[in-house]
Amino acid sequence: MGRDEERGHLVQRYVAYLRVNSQDEGRSALGLTAQARDIELFLETHAPTPYEVIATFREVQTGPDHNRPQLEAALALVGRTSGCELLVAKLDRLSQHASVISAFMEDQQVRFRVASMPQADNAQLYVYAVLAEQERAFISMRTKAALAVAKARGVKLGGLKDKTGRRNAAVQDQARLRASEVGPMIRAMHKDGKPLQAIADQLNSAGVPTARGGLWHASQVRRVLARLREVGLFA
Repeated sequence: MGRDEERGHLVQRYVAYLRVNSQDEGRSALGLTAQARDIELFLETHAPTPYEVIATFREVQTGPDHNRPQLEAALALVGRTSGCELLVAKLDRLSQHASVISAFMEDQQVRFRVASMPQADNAQLYVYAVLAEQERAFISMRTKAALAVAKARGVKLGGLKDKTGRRNAAVQDQARLRASEVGPMIRAMHKDGKPLQAIADQLNSAGVPTARGGLWHASQVRRVLARLREVGLFA
């Protein structure tokens, strides 16, 4: 921990590191947003008081695992900041390889914390990394075996993709149809200035189901409004 000169308190300092694996996910920020949420939850519920996040590094990884300049910069900052810890949302954001996790643990210059496993010590984290790596390897082997069996039976793998594409298109068409059905009600409440969650609550109170028969949430209301704009029913 570092010392707060003004208050004389010990302050736990963190450097946050967020990583996604593709350029598309980086642009959409969906993966980064989820990681930031997990880190914020950790800080609110498990971080010692007072604490300070002195920097946040975001990486969109498109190349090999060893080519991560943002991680290197984050580690360098942690190394030169007394008592600082690297904070990641999940262990696999640091690495998916148990050997790399082990190397981080052996590095006396770097301490790291996993937000989604706040109570785990290094031994538990290492066991988790090993098991997760084994599970990924098994899933890969199982997938390759299934594809080999399908190919031996004469199944055209490209055809499976086409079938999936048609099914997804049908789902989208159904969603657009449902949007046009509940659209007038949602559009009226939206024009009255009701927040998205308030609209969802009103639909639930009125017994109006979603396309899948479930309850409404703000995100679903937002998607319906987007579909209405797509078909020109809502400017």
